[in-house]
This record gives sequence, structure tokens and C-alpha cells, in this order.
Amino acid sequence: MRAAGRSVRTRLRDRVAASDPGLLRLVAGLRTVGAIALALAVLALIGSDVTHLVAGAMAAMVATFAIREKQRGPQAVTLALGLPVALASVSLAALLSSRVVIGDAFFVVLIFCAVYGRRFGDRGTALGLIGFQLYFVSLFVGATVAGLPELYLALAVAFASSALVRFAIVPATPAGVLQRLRQAFRARLAQLISAQAELLDAGPDDVDKVLEGLREGTARLHETALMIQTRLDDNTLDASTTRLVQRRIADAEIAAERLGLLLLTARSARRADTLTLHLPGAPIPSMGRMPGADEATELLRRDLAALRELVVRPPAEARGTAVSHLRNRLLGYRDEENLPAASPAVQDVFRGIGETARAVMGLRVALDGPQDESDDSPATTRSREELDAEDAAIDAGEEAADEAEPTGLRRPTTRAAVQVAVGSTLAIVGGEMLSAQRWYWAVLTCWIVFINTASTGEILVKGYRRLLGTVFGVVAGIVLAGLVGQHTWTAFALVLVFIFAMFYTAPLSYTLMSFFVTAMLGLLYTLLHTYSASVLLLRIEETALGAACGVVAAALVLPVRTDSRTDELLGTVLDRLTDVTEGAVDQLSGGPAADLLDRSRDLDQALGDLRAATQPLTHPITPMRARRDTARYVVALLETCAYHARSLAATAELLPTHPSIAADPRLRGAVRRTVRNIGAIAAHVADPDAATEVETGPSIASLLEYDTAGVPRYGRITGRVLRHLERLDEAVTGLARPLGVPVAAPKR
Repeated sequence: MRAAGRSVRTRLRDRVAASDPGLLRLVAGLRTVGAIALALAVLALIGSDVTHLVAGAMAAMVATFAIREKQRGPQAVTLALGLPVALASVSLAALLSSRVVIGDAFFVVLIFCAVYGRRFGDRGTALGLIGFQLYFVSLFVGATVAGLPELYLALAVAFASSALVRFAIVPATPAGVLQRLRQAFRARLAQLISAQAELLDAGPDDVDKVLEGLREGTARLHETALMIQTRLDDNTLDASTTRLVQRRIADAEIAAERLGLLLLTARSARRADTLTLHLPGAPIPSMGRMPGADEATELLRRDLAALRELVVRPPAEARGTAVSHLRNRLLGYRDEENLPAASPAVQDVFRGIGETARAVMGLRVALDGPQDESDDSPATTRSREELDAEDAAIDAGEEAADEAEPTGLRRPTTRAAVQVAVGSTLAIVGGEMLSAQRWYWAVLTCWIVFINTASTGEILVKGYRRLLGTVFGVVAGIVLAGLVGQHTWTAFALVLVFIFAMFYTAPLSYTLMSFFVTAMLGLLYTLLHTYSASVLLLRIEETALGAACGVVAAALVLPVRTDSRTDELLGTVLDRLTDVTEGAVDQLSGGPAADLLDRSRDLDQALGDLRAATQPLTHPITPMRARRDTARYVVALLETCAYHARSLAATAELLPTHPSIAADPRLRGAVRRTVRNIGAIAAHVADPDAATEVETGPSIASLLEYDTAGVPRYGRITGRVLRHLERLDEAVTGLARPLGVPVAAPKR
């Protein structure tokens, strides 16, 4: 019973870890709710009235979510600086409350400074956010000069409560976050393997659902890998250990994705298209029964379950003869041991399982330290020796050169500050026409739609989502206000629930977050005895006005069109793709070693930025269906290119230590056309009038032909490299059509 209970707890923990990598959303929600609850308790004990309870709750919320640094020391400094900023902000708001014109002008200046402060990093962003939000809080509670001493006390209690919860009650060190992200990576890797196992038995009616699960699992695994890469930069690990973890995470991700492709190929009549894993709605390969004997399919089912068991087994339980037997059997497939009698495609799946098992073993060594080697088979011993040789070759690498940043009005923070200031001015004027008392809601919306956006299209989509969430939130607020009535502590309890939900859902859905914010405000209005249905309806009007003012300012003042933004980011992705591909092939051809891990991470980051920037084009409400489909197709093709480039980089990094990989100068010739084509596409994106075209020619697969004696010209590893180059070349050529780049006819 105890073992069964532990198993249930483990499965539940893994499911939570996979759905919330690093428990970042959970920690953010608990910290914020804890700080608010503690502040409310202290203020209630000292006899504060409801107005100051509300002010303290909102200040505790701001003091908690504004801090963005990863290390505890910088967090403490920013929090300490935030209190005087908050006191100054509420003081000025109270002093200027009766001077409408001067107060409004100061509010605009404050907004400009708050946004401009982002250029100074996380601390500048946090202090600007605190200054703006506390000015808003003072307007919300109607702060006066006479009431400032009590308001000061509420703010001091709020900031002290935030510090106590952050550093003592719900602490989160970089090392702890990284450990939870590692656990999340394992959980998502296990989920992906489970989705791959479902592919074995998927019938014609289930293929769509199974492939969607496969795509989702692959994307989530990649998302967690990127989060770990980012957190490693903020951790206290030494450079060599950091690079080791980066390497093992990348190996496991690539091996798992390749295993999915091999399974698709085994179920299809021909080699599966990589795009199938990256493009929702992509043509589904014709699925038949697994070729070969039923025994091979049963072995695959068994070995995929064993592979998943190796992934999810906790370190304390990853010892013993049974686990060693599973690991030894799977690793043996890498050395052609015990391959079943089946078609070449099915045997490739078994080899892929062996490669993934090797990556899982390397990941476990990197994350959990040395493992039990007493029951190792010769195949497992060889894999360990390869991993040890790779570990010894990893060094700290070199720092990347800083890129030149734009200056003046071209600097993103300066441009955003000017745009927000103009938009807020329009929102103040329009908001006061709607309501002389609650005009600040329009300003708040205008401010918020500019956060983490960089183009007019992104601002439009964010404004739409906020308005939609506000409308539904108003309905919920009206219902809840009627139910709660004057039950103060019941209302505060519901406020805490909504705040937790707001922070937990924020990374998932901006519409949901806006819903919870508005529902919470309905309860706060009830507590302040200012609630009415007309007040909440006014919030909808002010929200719509603020979003409109933000869009107008973004479109007319120093505008950044969505097309320009996506073209700029697309050019960056193509440059990074060239860097990774050329560096990997040059190293595989005998050239000097390069920092391919960092280059691959830069490629993934650039692709992530492009994916976010294309959201206005791919949003369901966009009226331009053709552009939406084109944007999705281009991003999916680039994800396919990035996968093959990462695979090339991972193989190249094995070169110094892997006995079965040897440099081959002929590979340089195989990649020249692909690199030229990437450059041609990048030139066309930068200047549509540029006279560029994409070249076509013989498939790189032709290099895989056999000689007259029927012996492959290259070994299995070099053949895999050439297949990645072939797929990369096909994907790059495929980019030409949607981007409007001419394709030259193949030369005879």
C-alpha cells in the first residue's frame, strides 16, 4: 500500500511538474496570495479600515510581482528601493489629486519614466512598475494628504509582508527552480514517449488525435529545454557543469524528436516529413500496419515502456539489477545487438530507442551524478566511456560578443515610452469625458497593452484579449457582488482566490487573466462601498477606450508595423540558422571546434521571438486567412530547419570523443547550396527588390548511393548527417515559395 501511495504521489508530482515547468506559476501565485494575506492579517490586527486594507492588499501584490531578478540579493535591494519609490508616488498622487491639469501632466511624465526605465534592466523595470501602479492605487482608493500617514503604514506593512513571504515562507532559489525544471523536463520527456507509443496502435480514426499529441509533446519538451537554458545562465553552477547540463538536455531533446520521426516513418509508406511534427494541419502520412512480424511491434511496445521507465524512475530507485537489465537491453540496440527480424524502417526505430536511452543515461549522470555500474553490459560500458570522454572535452567556452543596440528614438524602450505617453494622454482626455472619477482605468489599459509587445499588431491582439476578458469579468463581478454582499472577509477570501488564478493563468491566457482581474475588482468595489452595475459597465468602456488609444498611439507615433517586425526577426532567424549549420558542417568536415551549443540556443531564442511576433498574423480572429496560413507554414518550416540544424550541431560536438564519427571534408560541398539559399532568402527578406533566387539541384540523398559492390559509400553516422542536410535543404527550398523568392530551374 505504501509503495502504491508513493507511486500515485510520484505520478501526480510528475503531472504537475510537466504542466507547470519549474512550478513557476504556482510559486508566483502562492507568493502573491501569501503576501496579500499576511498584509491583510497585520493591518486587521492594528485596526486599519477597509480602504487601507484594500490599499495594503494591492501594494503587496505589486511589491511581489514587480520583482524579476533571479538572485536573492538583487531581489532584496530592489524591494528595499521600491518602498521609497512607492511612498513618493502615493504622496505625489495625494498632493496633486485636486490639481487636475498638473496631476494629469505628472501622471503622463511618470508613465514615460516608468517605461523608459526598462532600458536599465530588471531593476529599472520593477521600480517603474511600482511607481506607476502605486500612483494608480492611490487614485483607486481616493488617497488624500490627511490620510497619508495611515497609507504609509499600509505600504510599509505590504512591502514587509512581501519580503517575508519571498525570502522565508515561499523561498525560490535559482538552484531550486533549476532542479524543478529538470524534473519537469523528465516528466515532459516521459509524456512524449507515451505519445509516441500510442502511435504504434493508432488506427485511421485516431491518427489526427495521436499526431496532435505528438506535436504538443514535442513542443512542450522544447519549451522546457529553453526554460532550463535560460535559468542556467542565472544559476550559480560553474561554467563546465552548466555546459554539461545544456549538452545533455539538447541530446535528450534531439534523440526524442528523432525517435518520433522514425516511428512515423515506420508507420508510413515512405520516409516521414519532419514538417508533420511542426505544422498543425500538415498532410498526414498514409498510415498502415507496422511492417514485419507482430513480434517486432510487441517488442517496440515493450521497449518504449522500458524507455519511459528509465526516464521517470527517481534517482533513489534507479538502481538494481532490474533497471540495469532494461538499460543494457536498450543500449545494445545502438551496437546492432538483438535487433529483431523486421524491415529496415522498424530496425531504425529500435536504433532510435537505443540512442534515446543513451541520451537519457547521459542526462541522468549530468543531473544526478555517478550511477551504479556494477551490472553494466559491454554496450552500456561503451556508452559510459563515450559520455565520460564528452564530459572531459566540455569547457567553459567563450563569451559572445555584445551586439550593437539602436540609439535615440530607435531604441525600443525610448520608442515605447513615447508611444505610451502619447496613448496615455489620449486615454486621460477620453477617460475623463467618460468619468471624472474613474478615468484611470483607460490609462491602466493603455499602459498594460504595451507591456511585452513590440508591434502594432501585437498591441491590437493584446487589447482585444483584455477587452474580451474584461467583458466576461464584469458579468462575473456583478454576480459575485450580489452573492457576497457586505461579507467583508468572504470577499477578501474570494479576492485571494482570483489573484492566485490570475497569476497562475497569466502565462497561459491573457484573456483569462483579465477575466480574474475584473472579477476581483468587482469585489473590491463592493468592499469600498462604491459598487454598482454601472461602475463595472464603465470599466468596459474605459478598457475599450484605453486599448483603442494604445493602438492609435502605436500606429501613428514611431510605428513598428507587424510586417516590419516579423521581417526583422525572420532575418535574424536565418542568420542564426546559417551560423549553426556552417559551424556544425565545418566542424564535421575537419574544421576547428566552435561553440555550437550557444549558437543553437541563439537560434532557438530567435525562433521563439519570431513565433511570438507572428501571433497577430496567426490569431483566429485575423480576417486574412491566407496570411495566417502562410505565417504558420513559414514558422513550421523554420522549426523544421532548426531541428535539423540542432541535430547537426549535436553530432558535430560528438566528433572529438565519439569513435564512430570521423571528419569528412566532402561534407563542405554538400552544404554549400543550402547556405547560399539561406543567404538568398535573407537578402530577399531584407530587400524584396534584390535580385536573388534559390538554387535547386540533385538531392543530397544521392550521396548516399551504394557503390558497385553494394556497400554504402558512408558510415551510418555520416549517412545520418547527410540525411539531416538533405531535409534541411528541402525545408530551406520550401521557404522560397511562401516568401516569394524566385526558384531557379535545376541546371542540366
